[in-house]
Amino acid sequence: MLTDQQITIIQENQSVGIQQKSLSDNQLKLIYQYNWFNIWVPKQLNGLELTFPSGLELIEELAYWDAGLAWTITLCSGANMFAGFIEPSLATQIWQDPKVCLGGSGRVGGMAIKDANDFIISGFWSYATGAPHLTHFTLNAKIVQNGQELLDENGEPVYYSFFVPREHVLFHYDWDTFGLECTASHSFSLENVRIPQENAFILAPHAKKNESPLFNIPFLPFAELTLLMNYIGMFKRFLDLSEKYYFEKSKDPNWVSTYSKLRFRTLDQMRTSFEIHVEQIKKLADLVWDNAEKNKITEPEILDSISSLSKDLVKNIKLNAIDLLPNLGIRAAQRENELNIVFRNLFTASQHRLLNI
Repeated sequence: MLTDQQITIIQENQSVGIQQKSLSDNQLKLIYQYNWFNIWVPKQLNGLELTFPSGLELIEELAYWDAGLAWTITLCSGANMFAGFIEPSLATQIWQDPKVCLGGSGRVGGMAIKDANDFIISGFWSYATGAPHLTHFTLNAKIVQNGQELLDENGEPVYYSFFVPREHVLFHYDWDTFGLECTASHSFSLENVRIPQENAFILAPHAKKNESPLFNIPFLPFAELTLLMNYIGMFKRFLDLSEKYYFEKSKDPNWVSTYSKLRFRTLDQMRTSFEIHVEQIKKLADLVWDNAEKNKITEPEILDSISSLSKDLVKNIKLNAIDLLPNLGIRAAQRENELNIVFRNLFTASQHRLLNI
């Protein structure tokens, strides 16, 4: 889905983002130019409103060329999807800004005290991908009303999702990782910040405020599949770079006689198994989208299969990457070599709790 020009810009700016530990101006310019933070936003709100399969394909291809860029786009576009769950008049106002970018944490990290038509929010949340360029921070908080935690019919704490303008948020510059450096996924906190009730929303198909079929997709499989595309793109790149290294080593007759047959065969087996599993999962993703377009609920068994197959695939990707690395020479241990960059990105991504067994 990417043009040669886009790929060139992505590749030329990858090292800059790594060095400055945030997306570079050129990377952000590219994202804004092609509206990649709004993959899942309706067209009437100035979004791309790609189909689910097309959006997944775009994320996978971005991750193939630069996983840090792709991870940021994945998490921020996933948060911008909340446009479909916000009151339409407010969403229209917010998405007039061509650089609007939401992001934050999926964990329940604080309390929201109900006060008339407002909420007073305090708490700490880790980690907000793209923190330096977010216009709004998203978070989940337990609801407190009349001095008591609000409970549902099962006795569980009720929580809402909120979006908060960046001027109310305190950054904690704690993102110092060995991979995905440019995602700048710093933590953030709020202390007794008053937020209007219209900034609260429920992230579920029954609470959607827009009729786009995108908002019929349950959020968990949406999150699992969009993250999975990053792993798929990264591992495809790792396989291709490994194969390229083997071809270079094939110029050495000693290497050919000692290692060539086994290493090429192992690589081919990895790729074949990987591609079979990817095809299985993408068929399930197509089924989810087909149901969303028809306003049908996807069977729980299908959603369970997506979750389990995605986790199995990520597990196999990690194990195969570990098996391959020692065969790729000292260059794979050098920080500026792309093999090392992809490996670092892959195993930094693996610390995300979703899809991590």
